[in-house]
Amino acid sequence: MPFVERDVAADPAAAAELSRRAPGARGVPVIAADGQVIVGFNRPALEQLVRAVKANRPSLGLSVADASKISMQQGQVPVFGAYVGRVRPDSPAARMGIQPGDIVTQINVRPVRNAADVEQALASLQPGSRVRLVFQRGDRELTTEATL
Repeated sequence: MPFVERDVAADPAAAAELSRRAPGARGVPVIAADGQVIVGFNRPALEQLVRAVKANRPSLGLSVADASKISMQQGQVPVFGAYVGRVRPDSPAARMGIQPGDIVTQINVRPVRNAADVEQALASLQPGSRVRLVFQRGDRELTTEATL
């Protein structure tokens, strides 16, 4: 999940926002997401928040990593994109024909340079949206579409 870290000791605007959103909060960290504020390391609340955010966000059913890191580990020239490690059965990605080892390079004409770009692209979509993926398989570039 993408996040923004703000230092309330060095940023008066962040301190004012914290006071407004979590009056009396004295623990750290303070996490605000999806309209909820969690103060401190409240693991059950954080896990519940992550489940709620994921339930409302469409998923392709992929496990991805930065393709550049994988290619460099294999002693190859860095390749940019999201390397597919796993594809969940019966997921949109499985229906699209995505396979482990593929490298996603675009989602809805938006360039994908790393795994975080996949997350950001999906965060802007709603369940039921059409999604178009461009990916590399070996030396071929392929395109596929599906509904999330």
